[in-house]
Amino acid sequence: QVQLVESGGGLVEAGGSLRLSCAASGRTFSTYAMVWFRQAPGKEREFVAAISRIGGTTRYSDSVKGRFTISRDNAKNMVYLQMNSLKPEDTAVYYCAAGTWLVNIVPNYWGQGTQVTVSS
Repeated sequence: QVQLVESGGGLVEAGGSLRLSCAASGRTFSTYAMVWFRQAPGKEREFVAAISRIGGTTRYSDSVKGRFTISRDNAKNMVYLQMNSLKPEDTAVYYCAAGTWLVNIVPNYWGQGTQVTVSS
């Protein structure tokens, strides 16, 4: 079992930055790929970014590539999402997930989410 708690969301103006954090419990954190998803009102949850177990590989959605950076610190059981050049369309609840990443990324555990609102 892995428990995940996100933090760092808030209200920011377009063009601004936020850094989301996700704290994980348990000794098995480094055995999981970590993933950020988001869900905007009235829309389906969508993939944002993923990082492999030791951080050597990352993947981003086209909509955030070049603006967002995912990172992890296995010594602290933490994963981060640095979000720069934010746009109003980035407004969503952001979720941290732990899972497996072979060919596809399969999330197994979810956090409760943190709200990000970008004003125009």
